Amino acid sequence: MTSSFQRFRHWGWPVALGLSLTASGSGVWAQETSGDTALRTLTVKGNRLYEMLPSEVTGGYTVDAATVGTKTPASLRDIPQSISVVTRDAIEDQNFDTLDEMAKRTPGMRVLPNDSGRSSIYSRGYEYDEYNIDGLPAPMSSISGSVPNLAAFDRVEIMRGPSGLFNSTSEMGGIVNLVRKRPTETFQGHVTGRYGSWDKRYLESDLSGPITSDGRVRGRLVVADSDSNGFADHNENQHQTFYGAIDADLDDATTLSLAFLRQHRDLVPNNGLPTDANGNLLDFTRSTFVGADWNDFTMQSNDWFAELTHRFANGGYGRFAARYSDRNASYNYAFGGSALDAGSLSIAGNAADIDQQALSMDASYSQPFEAMGNVSEFVVGTDYKRFETDNASARANLGTTALADFNDIAYVDILDNYLNSDTRQTLEEYGLYGKVTFRPVQPFALIVGGRVSSYRVGLSDHLNSERYTRDDDGKFTGYAGAVFDLDSYHTLYASYSQVFKPQTEYNANGDLLKPREGEQYEVGIKGSYFGGDLNARISAFRLYDDNYAAAVANEDYSADIGKRRIQGAEFEVTGALTPQWDIIAGYTYLDTEVERGDLDSTFALMPHNTVNLWTQYAFAPGPLDGWHVGGGVTAMSNFHTLSNAPRINAPGYAIVDAMVGYDFSSHLSGQLNFNNIFDRDYYYRVGSVGTFNMYGAPSNVVASLRYDF
Repeated sequence: MTSSFQRFRHWGWPVALGLSLTASGSGVWAQETSGDTALRTLTVKGNRLYEMLPSEVTGGYTVDAATVGTKTPASLRDIPQSISVVTRDAIEDQNFDTLDEMAKRTPGMRVLPNDSGRSSIYSRGYEYDEYNIDGLPAPMSSISGSVPNLAAFDRVEIMRGPSGLFNSTSEMGGIVNLVRKRPTETFQGHVTGRYGSWDKRYLESDLSGPITSDGRVRGRLVVADSDSNGFADHNENQHQTFYGAIDADLDDATTLSLAFLRQHRDLVPNNGLPTDANGNLLDFTRSTFVGADWNDFTMQSNDWFAELTHRFANGGYGRFAARYSDRNASYNYAFGGSALDAGSLSIAGNAADIDQQALSMDASYSQPFEAMGNVSEFVVGTDYKRFETDNASARANLGTTALADFNDIAYVDILDNYLNSDTRQTLEEYGLYGKVTFRPVQPFALIVGGRVSSYRVGLSDHLNSERYTRDDDGKFTGYAGAVFDLDSYHTLYASYSQVFKPQTEYNANGDLLKPREGEQYEVGIKGSYFGGDLNARISAFRLYDDNYAAAVANEDYSADIGKRRIQGAEFEVTGALTPQWDIIAGYTYLDTEVERGDLDSTFALMPHNTVNLWTQYAFAPGPLDGWHVGGGVTAMSNFHTLSNAPRINAPGYAIVDAMVGYDFSSHLSGQLNFNNIFDRDYYYRVGSVGTFNMYGAPSNVVASLRYDF
């Protein structure tokens, strides 16, 4: 009698002999022979998830597996942490052009908005300060405008909580991994055009297919251009994306991939509105722009990728990949520097020239193996990254003006006239990692992993001719998790994860502070229904952040004495309820506490309760054949700034969106997206009495057409 296991599992536990380890799923086939005695033979064939299909092929709002935090693909039920995957269909149905636009409507994420592509993205109270592309990191920050556009990517994978096994010097909130669109074996392509409120224009062309007649060399080209005047006066915003990729099969088991990605951003920065002297939000029209008409921001990034993969005859999978990123951002703008008093306020100026280079490389090998009559799996690897950022910046008080005259203030070259910081910051790290997924019995998997890292962080102050460095060899971060299948649909899980984050603040001796250290405990239950078309998760977590820099009274240095505690719970369901009905829904509860050290103003801006819902229904053949409708809600409870600032309170809100589309033919489709359909007047973010009090967008509509070749 021949049978197949229903699930392909991926788990890990560390082999910590100075190595660290990593895991992925494994494919197994069991064969039993009947007779006087039953003989059971286990044959390890390799992990089918190594060849997982992209979401643009599988369609819908969910996928079977993810690579974030695992290096190689693993079933969502087999990753003992909170994972969300936003597919290509979900991105297109909601017209997401940048990562921060997507994060606003993604369960478990919080965005403090600025201009599109220049917002701060948070999870569990912490800002994502890196984003990975196919597992290779580079820095991400709102001030440099390096939040990526999405045209070049098949899906976005999001892990919440510390992930020090593979990203040991990353932030506490987790990691974001963007999976590139890959060249296809057959020709395909599409052209998408959109036009909407405030002269929003978007045009995208995506072509892919074989380059050689035998299909062993394939290519893909994506070009996208976005332009909007914005709902605030003067707040123009332009984005461009160019992406080219070539995949070449060197033999039947080996593939070389090369790619280039350029992203450009040109906009007029908007830093929001002032309050009155008591911190009360004022009743401005939403088109009010408190900035100079010469405000300017430009950013360009160039990323090069190389990847070599090999599938071994024994079921193993090897990968070497590298990413080099070169970026420049420059800005010069004015905004409100004080509360509004008798119709006047002070003018704050901000300017910088930022150059940044990032190199990341990773080599890993993973393989399923037989142990105790079941299939387990290990992954081992090594990685390297170097981030270098030169930042010349200036902040200035440019005087006082009447609010009515703010747009027309005289031009000032702020960087040339008020330069007050010129630094170079470097982070270099290399490490060995590993994880083993051990399955003593089929329903249960134990994962233990570890990483040994060496790092060096440096800060050079060119104005004071001072340099601060700190390094550490052999720093260990551990990982442990377990999953237990209750039945074919539900899996219990628990995990413990660590991470550390080097700091660039210095102590009384002029030495850089020791790294922050984070650890998280998480438990939950995951479900998979309708053959994997619908995935659900309920989780609870507690996270600790130790050693963060805290100010010392009346001194210009810091001490590594801070400690924070973050805890909460999440619910998320993603996928298809029926073949025609897709849904993304989530609820997040977050509670933060500063146990020691400085208060963090961003924690106050994290609402206790957040709800996200998006759903769409495609009508089956009949009178409404070809039509599909959708809608969603984004809601959060009230939030505020710190009480001594003075405190600025923002009431909670709920925003309703809708969508209707029609397939004119198998090649041509159209769609209308209606955002904030009840024209809710609300503040999405608050900051200080002078700035970062940001209105949410008024009611607006976007029409789109797509033609598939």
